[in-house]
Amino acid sequence: MTPQRTGVTLAPLTKDDREQFILDNQAAFNYGALEEFGRRDDHFEADGQIISRKTIEQSIDSGEAYRILLNGAAVGGAVVHVKQDRGELGLLFVAPHCHSRGVGIAAWRAIEQRYPDVRVWETYTPYFETRNIHFYVNRCGFHIVEFFNSHHPDPHDPDAGSAMNEQFPAGMFRFEKRMD
Repeated sequence: MTPQRTGVTLAPLTKDDREQFILDNQAAFNYGALEEFGRRDDHFEADGQIISRKTIEQSIDSGEAYRILLNGAAVGGAVVHVKQDRGELGLLFVAPHCHSRGVGIAAWRAIEQRYPDVRVWETYTPYFETRNIHFYVNRCGFHIVEFFNSHHPDPHDPDAGSAMNEQFPAGMFRFEKRMD
């Protein structure tokens, strides 16, 4: 575990907590979408979720998953994918009742400390997640480097021309953070 001043730590995801991690992740992502769009369902992937079980499971299975703990209680999670000096923040979520309490930034700093050899971090977020955009740019030091949309699909995503545009027709932002 990685201690922080705020009582925030990272703990590797266990098999016993995998199901709750998935449910908590979906709840956190749905909160942002419902806050922005209300009960309209045109941005949800599957089974009324903004992020499907399959998407979360694929991220967990291909990366390193962590529970974000606040004073020992699970309040979020993260999945990172690291290859040599490049890292991707595949998922980062904090329970809505813990928003604006410094949990997300403390978790991000713990991730950076855990992976000191990463020189460039990358992550993505939908255009409507203004809270996430603020967090990544203004709190974590990321820069928006690309905007994927129907006129500029993600060349690395085989479904970008179809599924992404159906779910997020106005697009996704790609962020990078270069470490000094």
